[in-house]
Amino acid sequence: MSRLTAAFDRARSENRAAFVAYLCAGDPDFESSVAACRALLANGVDVLELGVPFSDPLADGLTNQLAAQRALEGGMTAARVFELVRKLRETSQVPVVFYTYYNLVFSQGVEAYVREARAAGVDALLTLDLPPEEAGELIAACRQHGLDTVFIVAPTTPESRLQVIAAAATGFIYYVSREGVTGVRDQVAQDIPAAVARIKRHTSLPVAVGFGISTRAQVAEVGAAADGVVVGSALVNCIRDNLRDRSRIAPVLAAKAAELSAGVKRTRA
Repeated sequence: MSRLTAAFDRARSENRAAFVAYLCAGDPDFESSVAACRALLANGVDVLELGVPFSDPLADGLTNQLAAQRALEGGMTAARVFELVRKLRETSQVPVVFYTYYNLVFSQGVEAYVREARAAGVDALLTLDLPPEEAGELIAACRQHGLDTVFIVAPTTPESRLQVIAAAATGFIYYVSREGVTGVRDQVAQDIPAAVARIKRHTSLPVAVGFGISTRAQVAEVGAAADGVVVGSALVNCIRDNLRDRSRIAPVLAAKAAELSAGVKRTRA
């Protein structure tokens, strides 16, 4: 059983959703990023989603775009992203999912990239701009090296494509609850229970819901319907707000993660 499957199974056995936390690797610098990730891992995070910094993050809103820019300006490279994962693996076995773009994989050679990711301790790849119809090489490499593949379903995804997406995914299905890009929202989308149920007609994989979730109450609301709840921008903002004193980043993130992860601990009906 993969670490990712085990994490969702454990959450299910505890009658709750899994808490999935996103940070951009290397934001704002390597050492601060290691400390930030460790703060999350120690405070209720079931799955860590690491954004691989990229110059053209098309699926990301301003918060995560600026995080990627800070990471790149701080000297983050593909090699250092793998180094960061290896550092996390010294103290944690929480599953790590790379949130990335296909250019970053393809430019390194697909099989070589997947092999190195697995060796570093990565558990799955979520490649934002790679549709399953064009992902054959990546899927084959991931299955060869034991990485899970995560694919996205959007509110606009037609019923006819759900089976295609479900067949390509092995880790979980990521449901993007809103059209557009990542970012904090005042309210969660209202059709999440129906959307999750629609996806589950095509797969037995867990369904995690993200985009626009930023408060404990929103985590609880989404967690009542989904198998996992993804929070990103609200955590990245903790880094943005403490750039002048980077020693504060980890403790602020620890408190925020503890607050948010408490939302999934609400017992389901």
